[in-house]
Amino acid sequence: MTYEESLEFNFQALELPADAVQWLLDLWHVIQVLDDVADGDSVDRKSLDKAIFATLAGMPSNSFYQKHQAWLLPILAQSVLKWMASDAAERAGKADERSYMWRAGYYDVVMMVTCLVHGPSSEKCFEALAMYGETAEDYLKEFKNA
Repeated sequence: MTYEESLEFNFQALELPADAVQWLLDLWHVIQVLDDVADGDSVDRKSLDKAIFATLAGMPSNSFYQKHQAWLLPILAQSVLKWMASDAAERAGKADERSYMWRAGYYDVVMMVTCLVHGPSSEKCFEALAMYGETAEDYLKEFKNA
């Protein structure tokens, strides 16, 4: 099972509607492509084309996003800023437990989507955060070995 398939499975377990699942999967794909570009990793043309379409047409036209963009846009901005902060710390050789937390901003977005669907006191909101699988220990090993 690919990571995207695993995400889709977990989003369905969170009982998210299909348009919310699609928006979150598109966002994940775009993040991965942009992170690869930022790291100088190779991106195949099919993945790049998919990310370009998702960014410019798919995500903005998604019905879940359109209905909830007043909530989603600020959390997206915050997630980007957290990623930028973690990336800056990592590149400066200062990766630590804080930059590990910043790196997981995507799951803040997942939690907000889940909250918009189920309400803020739903257990599913907290299950969304628990989806983040990387441990702080593994993260710190990655940057101590770099």
